[in-house]
Amino acid sequence: MKIYTRTGDTGQTQVYTHEVLKKDKDDSLLQCYGTLDELNSYVGLITAHLVADNSSHLQADTTTLPHPEVLSWLEQIQRDIFAMGFAMSNASQLRDGGVEWLECCIDSMTERLAPQTSFILPGGTVNAANIHVTRTIARRAERELVTLHKHTELAPNVLKYINRLSDFMFVLARATNAQSQIADISV
Repeated sequence: MKIYTRTGDTGQTQVYTHEVLKKDKDDSLLQCYGTLDELNSYVGLITAHLVADNSSHLQADTTTLPHPEVLSWLEQIQRDIFAMGFAMSNASQLRDGGVEWLECCIDSMTERLAPQTSFILPGGTVNAANIHVTRTIARRAERELVTLHKHTELAPNVLKYINRLSDFMFVLARATNAQSQIADISV
């Protein structure tokens, strides 16, 4: 099977909902698909960085992971982001309970952190900075999904999930800095 089909060479593509639709590639639905794909790629990037950093520390019997389950959490998040695409095409596969699961992950990381008493600038370690970039992509995806939702039906949990996901990334960035003993940059 060839990777290229040439069907999108004119600036349109097919979207599979309850029927096959032909959409311009700059349609708000496709903007959301693209941003979710970018978000998913960045989650993959931070996972790869965390794996690489953790592997280099294993010889010293230390870990750079901010929480023991963080790698499995990130893999689940990638699966959920992928499922959100189907949720936008009237075939929701975004799992029920995903929002509550994210909240449990956030709570688990937060209980290990010092209380947040001020606004925090993105930064710290390279991993934390990349996680903050991922958080901002999640916020952009949320804005695009809100726009799309004004004229397209979305599964009920999509907007809740993407909102909670940016919160997760914020806390993960803080936890990553804390694991590396880097203080938050307070404003």
